[in-house]
Amino acid sequence: MKILITGGTGLIGRKLCAALLTKGYELTVLSRSPDTVTTKCGASVQAMATLDEWTPDIVFDAVINLAGEPIVDARWTDERKQRLWQSRVSLTEKLVQHISNANRKPSVLLSGSATGFYGDGSDNVLDESLPAGSDFGAQLCSAWENAAQAAADAGVRVCLLRTGLVLDATGGLLGRMLPAFKLGLAAQLGNGQQWMSWIHIDDYIAIVLLLLENTQAVGVYNMTAPEPVTNQQFTNTLAHALHRPALFVAPAFLLKLMLGERAELLLGGQRALPTNVQVLGYDFHYATLEQALTAALNH
Repeated sequence: MKILITGGTGLIGRKLCAALLTKGYELTVLSRSPDTVTTKCGASVQAMATLDEWTPDIVFDAVINLAGEPIVDARWTDERKQRLWQSRVSLTEKLVQHISNANRKPSVLLSGSATGFYGDGSDNVLDESLPAGSDFGAQLCSAWENAAQAAADAGVRVCLLRTGLVLDATGGLLGRMLPAFKLGLAAQLGNGQQWMSWIHIDDYIAIVLLLLENTQAVGVYNMTAPEPVTNQQFTNTLAHALHRPALFVAPAFLLKLMLGERAELLLGGQRALPTNVQVLGYDFHYATLEQALTAALNH
């Protein structure tokens, strides 16, 4: 099977490439830095600098769309919001256009989204049947999903990946938190009651492979472990795993002052459950946060 991957040089993408190569798949990674692809993704991985290189005669059996500018890294100015939109929605629209133009279309598109689709879900349990929220993050995810779903009109099986917080000690949220936590500077965010839906990166990769290979899989999937926790629980569990105290609180007003609109990503949350993943019969390797953090920290 020949697979095109966008976002293949990121944290999830690199791990996914390794897993796909082990299974014997042929990979092409779309990257703005094509010279780095073989180093980051594997010596046999082909690089594509722009989607315009995908001419109708080139065959991909599957497309995995993980691209997107980091959403928390910079203040949400109008310009930044536009970049976030372009890197997700506009890119996906262009990707689907190339899928539609292909002489032989891919059989499946797995396309990224996030649990931010639901907005701040408060204490509500969120499954895949619920509608989008109203904040910017939710609007972004909703448009992103709609762009990907258009591939179904070309007869392509579409799976939408509503991703939670992916736990890997080498990067992502956990990688950023570790230095402060190791120094004993663990801090609960606001009142700490906002829900965090998380998933160990090994479970994430395994579910992606399941969705790729199970031809009956279609629609929306919450890519989260079955036991979400509050921010307070997450903070205390990680501090305990590192044998450090969790004594501090980052007040909500201070986070709003420092981060502006982005603070809603930290002070709001989603209690999302992987209902559709479990319907497929997937058995999580790391169902509890303690298991996931122990595995991530000892990897």
